Amino acid sequence: MKKITIAIDGFSSTGKSTLAKQLAKTLGYVYVDTGAMYRAVTYFIMQNNWITPTKIDKLAIVKNLDKINLHFQFNEQLGYAEMYLNNKNVEKQIRTLEVSQNVSRIAEISEIRAKLVQQQQEMGKNKAIVMDGRDIGTVVFPNADVKLFMTASAETRAQRRFNELVENGQRVSFAEVLENVQQRDYIDTHREDSPLVKAEDAIVIDNSVLTKEEQFKVVLQIVNKHL
Repeated sequence: MKKITIAIDGFSSTGKSTLAKQLAKTLGYVYVDTGAMYRAVTYFIMQNNWITPTKIDKLAIVKNLDKINLHFQFNEQLGYAEMYLNNKNVEKQIRTLEVSQNVSRIAEISEIRAKLVQQQQEMGKNKAIVMDGRDIGTVVFPNADVKLFMTASAETRAQRRFNELVENGQRVSFAEVLENVQQRDYIDTHREDSPLVKAEDAIVIDNSVLTKEEQFKVVLQIVNKHL
């Protein structure tokens, strides 16, 4: 069976990572969560106080990019790889609402995008990979064999994100989660460097009313056609 590259793009909280993990596990492929990479960089920046609600110290960030070391480490108990920042597991820390509120602003910085895109392309040079993010099918792997673009209503995505945060013990309101989803949508689609857009040859998956199982069945049929 030939090896292919699967690129999954789309809006925040559309279940890209969940779908990518399912596909990677079924196909025996490598899964790369590029969103986790941007979140880890954002967390590092927050820890160093280089970002506030009104200001970003871009000079300090760019100057210290070489101090950021990222890698994924497979967790057998969970069945997927977790994000490590400078050899420390930060999977839980990067999934907070505070990081979510800053990650799209950090992802706008061209120097950060260049650094991470280079790493992502290196990870996928041998194919047999499922990668999800915002610019995978347009920038990272423009020649990917399968390109998917995930979408759902903002309210549906906010409810999913709200449930996830509450389950993880965070005290948040639905209103602030919805506002965050809408803000991220605007920033992601309006940034100058690699904005979130659907690749011309990407297949749109609107999962507003689909269960995870229904969605996976539809996507697996698409992938199998290319295999």
